[in-house]
Amino acid sequence: MFSGLMAKYFTKQKMMRTVIVSLIPIMAAATYFYGLRVLLLFLVVHAFGIGTEYIFEKKNKKKISEAIFVTCMLYTMTLPPSTPFWIAAVGIVFGVFFGKMVFGGFGKNIFNPALVGRAFIYVSFPEPLTIHWTKVSTGFPGGFGTYLNETVEMVSSATPMLAYRDSGAMEPMFNLLLGNISGSIGETSAILVVLAGAYLIYKKVASWETMAGCITGFLVLSTVLFMAGIKQVPNPMFGLLAGGLLFGTVFMATDPVSSPKTKEGRWIYGILIGIVTVIIRGFALFAGGVMFAILIGNTFAPIIDEAVNAYKKNKKEKAAEKKEVTA
Repeated sequence: MFSGLMAKYFTKQKMMRTVIVSLIPIMAAATYFYGLRVLLLFLVVHAFGIGTEYIFEKKNKKKISEAIFVTCMLYTMTLPPSTPFWIAAVGIVFGVFFGKMVFGGFGKNIFNPALVGRAFIYVSFPEPLTIHWTKVSTGFPGGFGTYLNETVEMVSSATPMLAYRDSGAMEPMFNLLLGNISGSIGETSAILVVLAGAYLIYKKVASWETMAGCITGFLVLSTVLFMAGIKQVPNPMFGLLAGGLLFGTVFMATDPVSSPKTKEGRWIYGILIGIVTVIIRGFALFAGGVMFAILIGNTFAPIIDEAVNAYKKNKKEKAAEKKEVTA
């Protein structure tokens, strides 16, 4: 029955199912660390996200893309566990409609719709997105035995990046790797995110060039500024593991629709995102930065491809002319 409903209302997209599989361990870890409310937040976001796309596609007599599940999951993972349901709903509706549907639906959007929704509520409702954080569980059964762990507003219990910006305090690397830190749902565990990235590369679903470019750009500029004594820029490894950089690199920057199509373009695009993330984190008002960095990268993705293709064409023409002269 379930498969019949899926076939009737959704366009089958095997690639999207692979991404969903890679996200399940992260979702399970977030539930353990923060509480069962994480799962309820996922359900609310999916209901409004799928409903928005259904209304639009029904008018055009088209099926819903399975990509909507990935969009909803990624969007939810950018939120703090205590995000009010109505704010989460407003964000996903905005993201799906203005980040995807207005461009013509799946495959035509310029920007990552999950990040469009996240950016909208981030600037519209800053308090629940930047102040209220949830303590992590320890022991068994962890969050599986509670609705939501205690919510705190103290800077000392905030996300690693917020704590660093306020006091210079740095969370132990082991905690960043494991994920038992306050933060957004997708920041639960650097290890799980890296494993998910490896899985997506193995399945040839995500671009390793984009991932490598993001990390390279971030580490190079972070190292230069850190060695230069810029206090706003932390130890590069801390910066890499803290916040949503790894999650954004693996799941957001590699979105095949809103990222470059050329191999060289993906490298340039990734490096650009990594560099802009360092700049925003260190010198702007935002402790994160990767969200805006990826949206900026989305803006330049078509231009990067045009430049790469033009360079290749020009190089090919020159080679042909040289061959004719020597012939």
